[in-house]
Amino acid sequence: MSVKRIRLVVAYDGTNYRGWQLQPNGITIEEVLNRALSDLLGERIRVIGASRTDSGVHSLGNVAVFDTNTCIPPEKISFAVNQYLPEDIVVQESREVPGSWHPRHCDSKKTYEYRILNRTFPLPSRRLDTYFFHYPLDMEKMQKAAGLLEGTHDFKSFCSVGSSAKSTVRTVFSCEVVRNGELITIRVCGSGFLYNMVRIIAGTLLQVGTGRLDPEDMTRILEAKDREAAGPTAPAHGLTMMGIEFLNEPVCEGI
Repeated sequence: MSVKRIRLVVAYDGTNYRGWQLQPNGITIEEVLNRALSDLLGERIRVIGASRTDSGVHSLGNVAVFDTNTCIPPEKISFAVNQYLPEDIVVQESREVPGSWHPRHCDSKKTYEYRILNRTFPLPSRRLDTYFFHYPLDMEKMQKAAGLLEGTHDFKSFCSVGSSAKSTVRTVFSCEVVRNGELITIRVCGSGFLYNMVRIIAGTLLQVGTGRLDPEDMTRILEAKDREAAGPTAPAHGLTMMGIEFLNEPVCEGI
């Protein structure tokens, strides 16, 4: 049997997991997927994820690939493996891609949303996927500050200390703040993100919204290239990875 490379789109509630990547001190999304796929296919499977989301972070569309000798039709693997997975991890799609295709080696656009529940009291039903914040927030100021992050910049100020990134320069295609009733969503689309970058952006925008920082301070923070210049890291449970768009995908996947 020939080896096939299968691409998965995976959604998960990250509440009970220590992030995507295998860890020695807790269960992860990658670990559960490896085990479920190995049990289903009867071979040792190791997935490669496009984005290594942190502990407690959710996803609607992370992408992963793995190689297999199975004779199960690629598009049927998603249906089959979901029978082996817990209810907080669900494969949304499976299909075959060329063996050379790698989700971390293609140019892409990744979109994250940070959700804030802005009301007097918390709602129990939203405690796992939003950050409750009861102080009034100035949307106009937050929107202005968010716009200053768009473009290609050195985001060192928005990267947690200890990151192993070789470069802290990233491109943010769009950064917007929208309000729908009591729910505020910070939506960031970029070529890639540094460790805790979106959560630090969210924490900084919250300080702008409360008046602790002015919108124009975003430019100063970027220029400082110093983590101490930015705001706090917002809690993980408010963050959801919405999906990944691979640029020039037909060429990249050899279609």
